[in-house]
Amino acid sequence: MGPGLLAALAGADAGGVATYSNAGAAFGFAQLWTVPVMCFLLIVAQETAARMGCVTGKGLASLIREQFGVRLSALAMLALLASNTTVTLSEFAGIASGLALFGVPTYVSVPVAAVVIWLLTMSGSYRRIEKILLAVACVFVVYVVAGVMVGPDWGDALSATLVPRLSGDPRYLSLLVANVGTTIAPWMLFLAQNNVVEKNARAEDLPYQRIDTVTGAVVASVISWFIILTTGAVLYPAGITVDSAQAAASALAPLVGDYAEALFGAGLVGASFLAACVLPSVTSSAICEAFGWERGADRSWAEAPVYRSIITAVVLVSAAVVVLPNVDLFGIMMLAQVINGVLLPVLLVFMVLIAGDRHVMGRNANGRVWNALTWATIVAVTVLTVVMFVMQAAGL
Repeated sequence: MGPGLLAALAGADAGGVATYSNAGAAFGFAQLWTVPVMCFLLIVAQETAARMGCVTGKGLASLIREQFGVRLSALAMLALLASNTTVTLSEFAGIASGLALFGVPTYVSVPVAAVVIWLLTMSGSYRRIEKILLAVACVFVVYVVAGVMVGPDWGDALSATLVPRLSGDPRYLSLLVANVGTTIAPWMLFLAQNNVVEKNARAEDLPYQRIDTVTGAVVASVISWFIILTTGAVLYPAGITVDSAQAAASALAPLVGDYAEALFGAGLVGASFLAACVLPSVTSSAICEAFGWERGADRSWAEAPVYRSIITAVVLVSAAVVVLPNVDLFGIMMLAQVINGVLLPVLLVFMVLIAGDRHVMGRNANGRVWNALTWATIVAVTVLTVVMFVMQAAGL
């Protein structure tokens, strides 16, 4: 266990918590039905990435370079660097927001978090890093506890999960698109495959990796379900809308008590910290792999100077921007969303073409059914991405 679980849980980051909280606060249980759908899409994408890593022993960046050339690979890596740096920035903003609920000022929380994250990613052992991050991931149980504490209507929640409740409100469609974007992000594909390679998993390990991948997707989906449940049960009836995870946590306090706020705040800090730990390393690993430079948590500065330098730069830049006064964090995060929206369908096409190539994958290449499922995922993500751009252009 590890690679698939970490990749899926890292997706439930600050942006994910904010999106799920907003969905519950704005529409109650109406978007609970999207959770199993997103879970299925996540399983398709993550299983394909993990299988490619097990069979080839190579990361996604390396396979893209080999199959599609250096130019396309360089373009993809440039977009990934820009996107992941802005997303890492949002994770530091999430850490600052979450700890602010406990009275910790930003100028203390962000530098301390940056140092801890940097030291962890430089620790020199993937297995040690994986164990620590899996321990951090246990904090997600607070969302389940919070969901039970608020005493929701379980029958109504189950009904909303099994039977879609649609709405013509533009905000409903906008949040639906955002749910896809936060559930499957480009960096998660690189993370899922790179983690398998770092762990030295092979083709004979595929059954275990599939269990890991499915388990991770299901656990991450349960967490998102409980976040929507909590805010849908408490904030929606009160008519309180939120635009961030911190706002959702603060809004819970006067309605169901300080414990709910503390649980939500702790979950936000844990989620942001987990994602902030993996984003710089997966970014650096992908770039180094694409250009043939040494990489890996077990490589020293002398062995992999570019790998460690990129991690250091991403952490420093992200933390520094968050502590700057009057910086437009929302605008920066919107830029990341746009880059992700363009990059994700392209990466999924690269993936399905490589995964279906028997010269690369041998007997573990995509079959007809899995190919159809993967292409269906690509079409769904592409359509929703186009809808997102149209809605943003229309100011909705």
